[in-house]
Amino acid sequence: MKATGFISLWTLVSLPCGQLANPAEHEDVVKHAIKLHRGKGAVITQRKQWVLESCRKLSGLLRQKNIVLNKLKNAIRAVEKDAGLSDEEKLFQVHTFEIFQKELNESENSVFQAIHGLQRALQGDYKDVVNMKESSRQRLEALREAAIKEEMEYVELLAAEKHQVEALKNMQHQNKSLSMLDEILEDVRKAADRLEEEIEEHAFDDNKSVRGVNFEAVLRVEEDETSSKRNASKREVEDDLGLSMLIDSQNNQYILTKPRDSTIPRADHHFIKDIVTIGMLSLPCGWLCTTIGLPTMFGYIICGVLLGPSGLNSIKSIVQVETLGEFGVFFTLFLVGLEFSPERLRKVWKISLQGPCYMTVLMIAFGLLWGHLLQIRPTQSVFISTCLSLSSTPLVSRFLAGSVRGDKEGDIDYSSVLLGMLVMQDVQLGLFIAVMPTLIQAGMSTYSSIFKEILRILILIGQILLSLAAVFLLCLVIKTYLIGPYYRKLHAESKGNKEILILGITAFTFLMLTITELLDVSMELGCFLAGALISSQGHMVTEEIMCCIEPIRDFLAIIFFASIGLHVFPTFVIYELTVLLFLTLSVVIMKFVLAVLVLSLILPKTSQYIKWIVSAGLAQVSEFSFVLGSRARRAGIISREVYLLILSVTTLSLLLAPALWRAAIMKCVPRPERRSST
Repeated sequence: MKATGFISLWTLVSLPCGQLANPAEHEDVVKHAIKLHRGKGAVITQRKQWVLESCRKLSGLLRQKNIVLNKLKNAIRAVEKDAGLSDEEKLFQVHTFEIFQKELNESENSVFQAIHGLQRALQGDYKDVVNMKESSRQRLEALREAAIKEEMEYVELLAAEKHQVEALKNMQHQNKSLSMLDEILEDVRKAADRLEEEIEEHAFDDNKSVRGVNFEAVLRVEEDETSSKRNASKREVEDDLGLSMLIDSQNNQYILTKPRDSTIPRADHHFIKDIVTIGMLSLPCGWLCTTIGLPTMFGYIICGVLLGPSGLNSIKSIVQVETLGEFGVFFTLFLVGLEFSPERLRKVWKISLQGPCYMTVLMIAFGLLWGHLLQIRPTQSVFISTCLSLSSTPLVSRFLAGSVRGDKEGDIDYSSVLLGMLVMQDVQLGLFIAVMPTLIQAGMSTYSSIFKEILRILILIGQILLSLAAVFLLCLVIKTYLIGPYYRKLHAESKGNKEILILGITAFTFLMLTITELLDVSMELGCFLAGALISSQGHMVTEEIMCCIEPIRDFLAIIFFASIGLHVFPTFVIYELTVLLFLTLSVVIMKFVLAVLVLSLILPKTSQYIKWIVSAGLAQVSEFSFVLGSRARRAGIISREVYLLILSVTTLSLLLAPALWRAAIMKCVPRPERRSST
């Protein structure tokens, strides 16, 4: 067996060299590699001597490995025959020997895998990049598998070490009498071990063989404060708690979401620092915008720009900040619905339903026309047009905050029309997110299957319409039978304690959010409907709840607008300022003109004058284009350049929105109402 192993090893090493002796270019590659390894003065005899010595050393290691394996087998037989050991101790010792055997076999396999890899590399064409890439991929997979096996063996060794320490303690306890306190602590230790085994999830072992799971190399980064011993000890504690940051080869950064040991409380200090920093910097930024006459939300966006990747780059938990900011959108739409009673919704529901649909269809038609002229793919044209057709509900709700909602008798209130259309656009957003996977498949399909994809889209639209019907039927039932008794119970229980009232209203909002999400409708619509249902209980109820929820909404809205600033890149805007200004003005003017055209057709003659204000409120791009753009970029619908253009146009349109809104208010709203609107 030893001679066979030596001959097979010599064959693996010498075979590639013999195969490379014929082609001239392969021989040059080999000579160059030898020069790099041995130096320019290397000769053939030295090269052969080096190969022989290396093979002789490797053969000696393999002989030693076989000797050790035989000794381990004998040791396992001796342990199994030892009557003085308990069954548990026998299993432990045998398992320890098997771990060592596995380590030896894996080390031998790694050597021969490396030799096979060298053989494949020498047999391949060095000019063929695809072949080199495949060889690199195979080596990478082998290294990942070896790393996983080594990690598992290390964990097993840690468990064996822990078992050994516990066995030593048990032997010491058997040799001396234990006090009552020691016995209690020993029982507690055993109970804690059982608890840890019960609550521990073997997520790694359960998911490593799941389809779609890949092994990747990551970097584990500790705190960068390394100057003092205090910081070093802090890092050691965090290392035990698993609070380090992981970075993969694609520069994605990860933080701990669920620890192995759930008995120890943990906190993400990066996220805490990010929220504290945003809160402190938002004050001067918002104060500055108020001083120069701009809405405070732009100060919060500037705060995000200063702290984000294009500024100081001090925000570490970007995804967590954006997630918390989404709650700002939820509570903003809840308060919008709280001011938007079902009676007002019933008055403008036809306009709210028809207006956004007509505008979206016209935007897509214009997008396909320009896409045909510029030779852009239809799927990309449809996506860009749909993104640009959406408008920002949180921004417009800030414009309407505190404005007088009354108007002439019989006329339609512009704020009702505007908010109704915006909420319908949020529904369209949920519909478009649901249709996006089909749109991706349509972009990759052949022309013969386009009709099937169109049919699938129509089926999805039908499902969404059925879901909307179910949601509104549920709202009718809640308004008629449930919301009144529910609020009266909350009001009775919350006398002298506002916590119950705030918790009850928040829970109802999240319930409606969950229902609309389960029905594949946007979560934002659920928040809006929750506010509208509660507003049906009267003006006093609305005022009481608004006083409780507004402070929560204001703080979360600050986080939301700051998270928008994290995706604003001033350097890119400056480099392409001329192009971006032209595109932004084109989009704003197009949306304004299309909105005026659509509203001229669907508004009553007595309310035609509000079309200018409503069109001004719709003439910007929603911040949700960031979300849609990122998904489309990952799916390959749009390129990186188009994605950056969408982000920049969205940002500039939001910056232009206050000026256009004020101009419309100055032109169309009488002076008493104008002061309250602005």
